[in-house]
Amino acid sequence: MLADSRMTQIDRSAPVLVTGGAGFIASWIVRYLLEDGFVVRATVRNPTDEQRLTHLKELGQKYPGKLQLFAADLLQAGAFQEAMQGCQLVMHTASPFMITGIKDAQKQLVEPAVQGTREVLEEANRCVSVRRVVLTSSIVAIMGDGADAAQVDGGVFNETHWNFSSSLKRQPYAFSKKLAEEEAWKIARQQQRWDLVVVNPAFVLGPALSGRAESVSINFIRSMTNGEYRPGCPDLTMSIVDVRDVARAHILAGLIPSASGRHILAADTVPMIELARQLSAHYGRRFPLPTRVLPKFMLYLIGPFFGLSWDYISRNVGAPYSFDASYSKKDLGLEYRPIQQTLVDAVEQALSAGQV
Repeated sequence: MLADSRMTQIDRSAPVLVTGGAGFIASWIVRYLLEDGFVVRATVRNPTDEQRLTHLKELGQKYPGKLQLFAADLLQAGAFQEAMQGCQLVMHTASPFMITGIKDAQKQLVEPAVQGTREVLEEANRCVSVRRVVLTSSIVAIMGDGADAAQVDGGVFNETHWNFSSSLKRQPYAFSKKLAEEEAWKIARQQQRWDLVVVNPAFVLGPALSGRAESVSINFIRSMTNGEYRPGCPDLTMSIVDVRDVARAHILAGLIPSASGRHILAADTVPMIELARQLSAHYGRRFPLPTRVLPKFMLYLIGPFFGLSWDYISRNVGAPYSFDASYSKKDLGLEYRPIQQTLVDAVEQALSAGQV
């Protein structure tokens, strides 16, 4: 499903609900909405967690009376009822993001992703004020492995494509995002009062408002700059987008009356070694960045020590692909930051926080 012919005008005086409000992307959404004058309701796991919510509490102090925090559990029935009352626009970003350390993919990824989406959208069905839901999906709902590109015209994925290769055992995070988005479209098609707009970001990098050091994005920046890949990096293709552009895309998707369908969000798709080159062009030899690509046979030997299974290596190393992000520019008017700016801003924040 790509488009919906309805035009949805959102009342800017109504509160906006952002689920998973303390997350990497959601925090920027909350900040931008507050800067734009909106009243924001953000759901979090535990509103009393001062350390995790410091950045949101600071935003609340900067914009008095404009930000409210609500406790909500993705697996709890009715958890979003109070926060959603009176909202015309709902942005559902809350979903677990794990690519390593997964012991039970069904319980850790699939159930919270799918059931959480179901809980939010069924609450939207009950809440008569809701007119639009913006869902944070991912490009992994569109593509599972790089090898999938061989079955796509020109190796270029667009919004008509769906991930057909992931499962509970192979790329379970991607599988959870696909199932959650499919569930969202199913629920949306069964009613006529509100419309669904979906954003499908690539790998999201950039500065984090929370300053936390445990995110997948920060771990990637740390790995690139601390010498982990100095002997060489895998021949992996990576699609990158800035977290600030993703946040703006959510807001545009929510407020542009004609916005519709799915939106691939990607500033560029390049080999992993190109990211190292972009950093080297800015920092010179300051960091032990990789300067060459490791041959695939070597990855079969050492990859498992870095969490890369043989199956992943087989289907992704040396398997180039690309994404067509033109619809996001056309439908949302989105302009993307250069990936070098995204990388440098992320590194600078990590440096100031002592994370690299």
